[in-house]
Amino acid sequence: MLLRSLHPAAVAAGDDIPDAVTIDGEVLSRSDLLGAATSVAERIARAERVAVLATPTATTVLAVVGCLIAGVTVVPVPPDAGTAEIAHILADSGAQAWLGAAPADATLPVVPVRKHARSWHVYPEPDSGAIAFVLYTSGTTGAPKGVLLSRGAIAAGLDALAQAWGWTAKDRLVHGLPLFHVHGLILGVLGPLRVGSPLVHTGKPTPAAYAAARGTLYFGVPTVWSRIVEDPAAAKELAAARLLVSGSAPLPVPVFERLAALTGHAPVERYGMSETMITLSTRADGERRPGWVGLPVAGVATRLRDEHGEPVPHDGESIGGLQVRGPMLFDGYLNRPDATAECWTEDGWFRTGDVAAIDADGFHRIVGRESVDLIKSGGFRVGAGEIETVLLGHPAVAEAAVVGVPDTDLGQRIVAYVVPRGEPAPELAGELISIVAEQLSVHKRPREVRLVDALPRNAMGKVQKKTLMQPSN
Repeated sequence: MLLRSLHPAAVAAGDDIPDAVTIDGEVLSRSDLLGAATSVAERIARAERVAVLATPTATTVLAVVGCLIAGVTVVPVPPDAGTAEIAHILADSGAQAWLGAAPADATLPVVPVRKHARSWHVYPEPDSGAIAFVLYTSGTTGAPKGVLLSRGAIAAGLDALAQAWGWTAKDRLVHGLPLFHVHGLILGVLGPLRVGSPLVHTGKPTPAAYAAARGTLYFGVPTVWSRIVEDPAAAKELAAARLLVSGSAPLPVPVFERLAALTGHAPVERYGMSETMITLSTRADGERRPGWVGLPVAGVATRLRDEHGEPVPHDGESIGGLQVRGPMLFDGYLNRPDATAECWTEDGWFRTGDVAAIDADGFHRIVGRESVDLIKSGGFRVGAGEIETVLLGHPAVAEAAVVGVPDTDLGQRIVAYVVPRGEPAPELAGELISIVAEQLSVHKRPREVRLVDALPRNAMGKVQKKTLMQPSN
């Protein structure tokens, strides 16, 4: 059973969890969840696919759980999505209705979620190969693609994380992440419902909200952890936790170190994507190394390949395209057979599109995306991510993005865009170039540092490096 902590027999026996989910100021017990979600299932059981406007509310949780009970595929829609994006998601997915809340100009039928309705009908467990979600990518390279995730893949991914993180029903998970992607929805809602640990969703992931939640397990993205370390009083309240987990983007080394100093917990870093869920992670009982995302989780195998498809040595320095295999991978892109075929090798490995290094002990370090973060300069293969890590270690640097721009001599010239903290000293650019040459190597130094007020980002907050690589920049 995918949501095994909601097993009807356990609820019928009176084995309740009074605070199974706390979200948007509402507290739902395990029996509340099962009864109300089963009532939702009765209303949409004949549907194939429905859209859910994924606000951080009890309505969203009940809508998702109701669909999973009934075996109906969920299409989560970002609540801040524009009209064109929503129209694309609805048309591409073939969603038949909105379940719960809907945009003001909704054209599809709207099926309400009644939080106080109850049903105790028992539905058979759907096949593990049934598609549970169509998750849409951020669309950084064209229209968002629908990622097909099966029930079996989700179960395998969550069980692997429970093993890696020692996650049990005794934990209390806290996070304030959006509910329309893998991190906040699948890990952050379905994870506790599978493991049986209570969930506290803080609405917004503020330092004060995290400090007040009294959890044992916390999820956050680097921006959340950066704000927490800037509030030492709030950070120290997390010392009583068991595990702090960071994901969705690389955690700057200074934030890692400051978080460890303030809380006594070196954060767990992990790596994944919509298509793979989480495939790499440091362990609750293992080494946690700043800038590294650890080892493959249970059932996952990885390898590195260069641009010619040849193996890359696992020496911790050589970088190559990361390829993975495992039971938690997606079933393909909806309506995109060509895109699906393109991302798999002939021998069955998924091309992540990310560049990584692996050391002799199997520890992984993600360098960035092959399309924008693998820089070929002067005959060397350089990862933008490792340069950015060094730059972010300087106290005068707030943000950094490194790109390769065309150069007639070097092939690509390494250029760093830096957002300084406060008014920069005149010598900052030269100082940053020297630090990279000293800490990494001379050939990895930026040939130019450009100080800017802000970095271009998309709606998901990801830096748009292709914009920085354009000639006008």
